[in-house]
Amino acid sequence: MISGLLGPRVGRQIDRVGGRQVLCISNLVLAIGLAMLGTSTSLWMMSAAWLLLGVGMGLGLYDAAFGALGRIYGGDARSAITGITLIAGFASTVGWPLSSLGLETVGWRETCYAWALAHIMIGLPLNLSLPRTETRQVTEGPVNKPHIPIDQTMVLLSFAFAAAWTVTSAMAAHLPRIVEAFGATPAQAVFAGMMIGPAQVGARIVEASLLNRFHPIVSTRFACLTHPIGACVIGIFGGGAAAPFALLHGAGNGILTIARGTLPLAIFGSENYAYRLGLIGAPSRICQALAPVVFGLLIVPMGKLVVLVSAGLSLAALVALMALRRTEASEPIPRAAE
Repeated sequence: MISGLLGPRVGRQIDRVGGRQVLCISNLVLAIGLAMLGTSTSLWMMSAAWLLLGVGMGLGLYDAAFGALGRIYGGDARSAITGITLIAGFASTVGWPLSSLGLETVGWRETCYAWALAHIMIGLPLNLSLPRTETRQVTEGPVNKPHIPIDQTMVLLSFAFAAAWTVTSAMAAHLPRIVEAFGATPAQAVFAGMMIGPAQVGARIVEASLLNRFHPIVSTRFACLTHPIGACVIGIFGGGAAAPFALLHGAGNGILTIARGTLPLAIFGSENYAYRLGLIGAPSRICQALAPVVFGLLIVPMGKLVVLVSAGLSLAALVALMALRRTEASEPIPRAAE
């Protein structure tokens, strides 16, 4: 929720000075937050560390990275955005085993310190290697906030991504429990959960190769269909279809992550792109924070029928996207100053 509320302000700063500075600050903030987490001896210290980590997430996750690419590449940022998501798709594949190894060998505090060190030794040098971009609106006194009308297109995009990411966050927390409600064994549920990561990466490869020739709205609409199709599959075939359900759900997630950056860029262009991403993404982040709790409460009375809610949200996102006109932004594309 903190990262969502910070999104518009962070986006404005990226539009003004470029992403290099903001992403470097994110490494420092996340490192301090992780170090604080490692030294926590009370609930209040742990909570303070998590709040600081929320600030770091607002400064350094996908939206900030996409905004930085928009400043560097302008309207040609789509392939770079896809490339980042391909690499980042392996974050949990690498992060969970390393964290687990750290827990077993050196303990949780030292594991937090190790991840803090990784931000300083790996993340910070990489972000420092980004090209500098020309600073815009360098004036004395406060910088005026650019005017971005909250028109029908902005509202539809915000709603579509909020609905879709609500499903993503809910499934990340509850997918094993949901497929077990359909009759899947614990082993089948765990295997289904393992399939989401490869499905996301595979879908991003398809986006980078086959779907790259189409307007991003085409792939975004397709991504909103995969979860409802998966819900139909597991609804018809039961728990034995847990893996196909997870594969379809994960494929949609993989494409939606890219669309989060490419669709606003294609519709609006790179002018005030990062700020616009922050505005569009704020409802999504807040919904992502609330979704696990809400779906956890719904599963108790609804059981497996909770997929009707998730599928309905995905279809609502599709309806919103169908209401959007397919447009291509036409604008001069700013380039980075080397």
